[in-house]
Amino acid sequence: MTLTLPHDLLVLDHKVWYYLNVSWRNDFLDAVVPYLRNQWTWAPLYLFLLVFMLYNYKKTGLLWCLFFLATFALADQASAHYLKPLFQRTRPCNDVELSKLVHIIVRCGSGYSFPSSHATNHFALGVFAAITMQHSVRYIWWIALLWAASVSYAQVYVGVHFPLDVVCGGLLGSAIGIVTAKLFHLKWRLQVSG
Repeated sequence: MTLTLPHDLLVLDHKVWYYLNVSWRNDFLDAVVPYLRNQWTWAPLYLFLLVFMLYNYKKTGLLWCLFFLATFALADQASAHYLKPLFQRTRPCNDVELSKLVHIIVRCGSGYSFPSSHATNHFALGVFAAITMQHSVRYIWWIALLWAASVSYAQVYVGVHFPLDVVCGGLLGSAIGIVTAKLFHLKWRLQVSG
């Protein structure tokens, strides 16, 4: 069984996609935006977070790291392995009707489009981090949401997702991040050791 999205919603989605991917492009964004969606761009941040947590929060920090990784695993499984096969939405860069319009600046990929796993994963991690760290890191909500939103925007800009893919991925990821953060808080709180 394949689920389909409502027609009127898809029409709006295509209009917004046209602006973000085709109309509002320029050479500067073409050079910068692909890095926002690249996993290796953010690898130092992931490493910093894991080391920071282990160094400052010891055993609780280790548990935080395990929850952080579990949050990623849940988000990725939900988006890539359950929902994408259910909806089977074609990516803009693989859509025959859009092939003459789409501004593609990265390798397209052969997987399905809805929901965006990048958006799901980054919002899940961002929301989990924001909830669990909000009492010890100033502006964590702004930082986490800006990070996840920039990755999501990049997915549309480079031509591999529609806006609805990243919006729904962001909502799914946020829900997963809330759940895992609440589970973490059932037993642990981040308090500096020593």
